[in-house]
Amino acid sequence: MDPVIYKVSQFTREARALLEDNFTGIWLTGEISNLATPASGHIYFSLKDNKAQLRCAMFRNRRMRHTTDLVDGAAVVVRGTVSIYESRGDFQLIVDYMEAAGEGRLRQQYEILKKRLAAEGLFDETKRRAIPATPSRIGVISSPSSAAIRDVLTTLARRFSLAEVNVYPVTVQGKAAALDISRAIAQAKMVPTPDLIILARGGGSIEDLWAFNEETVVRAIRDCVVPVVTGVGHETDFTLADFAADLRCATPTAAAESATPDHKEIDLLILNLGKRALKGMSYALRSGAQRLDATQPRIRHPHERLMHQGHQLRALAQRLRNAGSAKTRDTGHAATRLAQRLAGNSPITRLLHLGTTHNNIRKQLITQTLQITHQADRRLNTLETHLRALSPLATLERGFAIVHTEKGNTLVRSAHQLATGATIETRFADGTAQSRVESVSREEPGRGTKPRPINRKRFKT
Repeated sequence: MDPVIYKVSQFTREARALLEDNFTGIWLTGEISNLATPASGHIYFSLKDNKAQLRCAMFRNRRMRHTTDLVDGAAVVVRGTVSIYESRGDFQLIVDYMEAAGEGRLRQQYEILKKRLAAEGLFDETKRRAIPATPSRIGVISSPSSAAIRDVLTTLARRFSLAEVNVYPVTVQGKAAALDISRAIAQAKMVPTPDLIILARGGGSIEDLWAFNEETVVRAIRDCVVPVVTGVGHETDFTLADFAADLRCATPTAAAESATPDHKEIDLLILNLGKRALKGMSYALRSGAQRLDATQPRIRHPHERLMHQGHQLRALAQRLRNAGSAKTRDTGHAATRLAQRLAGNSPITRLLHLGTTHNNIRKQLITQTLQITHQADRRLNTLETHLRALSPLATLERGFAIVHTEKGNTLVRSAHQLATGATIETRFADGTAQSRVESVSREEPGRGTKPRPINRKRFKT
């Protein structure tokens, strides 16, 4: 496989793109050497430790205020993007932030605390309170001897002198500053309560601004009963108080401007509203005059209106009397009809009718009962006659008898069933008799008179 051959410019360009895509926001710590500060405002130096060094460049638009005091041998912490200077093929770090190495520990604490408080929701932008458009009372928390308080008060007086300003003097630097600021914020719950609070401080290093990164200050801002506007440090300074505040401004002056309306704009608004009010009043007066002119021909003298209303009242009274009479007549007719219907449905009449109906039904019931009884009696006599005609007892009364074996279980139908000496039971019409067989005379089948077959249909019920 043939090797890929690059031009030098092509290779350095692709290497630069690869480094800048993969090594962004890199934090490094080391010692400054070969420091150069040309008139262009850029800074060039090498960052080294005891084993290696790296060329660095910090352009003028990223240069911090305190970097003017940098000297060779200073220990710093920088953040930047790895790149290649194509013209010379130099591997370098483009620095966008720099601080003294002693600030690195505070920066680490800052990032850890920021993540923890953000996880608790203290920096949730959806929970931020609205800043009132025209606050009548403003609380200012700052050092009473600082330039920041003077800038804030001057700006408030210039922009909106109608607002009452309450100053809460605090210490803004040092170990006691965080607790002092927290207590001042909590005082907003006391009467008179301001409409908003401005928390202000001038610029400084991370150590100088550390009081505004304390957890107590952040929680005090979130627990405050009124909106909080912060103006701490310069445009590039971000404290945790800024993330917790309802509005973050770059400087104390900007905070005062954001918290108040411009009186010139209010004057212009009042002037425009006055013009609109005058215009509206003029239009309303003209419209009223036109309606009055149009209504005047239809206005009649009160005496004439009273006479007309009197005629109407008399006409209505007559209509009322006529309606009453008609209603009385209709009610009388209805009462007569109801009386007639009531007489036709009188309980006495209905009872007489029901009594007659009851007697007729009773007579019919007795007649039908007698008929059914007679029919049942005749049928019973007929069945009794048939029963007597078919009863075996009637046959016995004519001189016949029924012979059973000794125990009476078997009917003797033939002489072949008997044996000499056997005991038999004979049933007559009026009783029974037991006898002993002395002899048996049997005839051959076919001899003598053939017995008449029994007509079994006669025994059916």
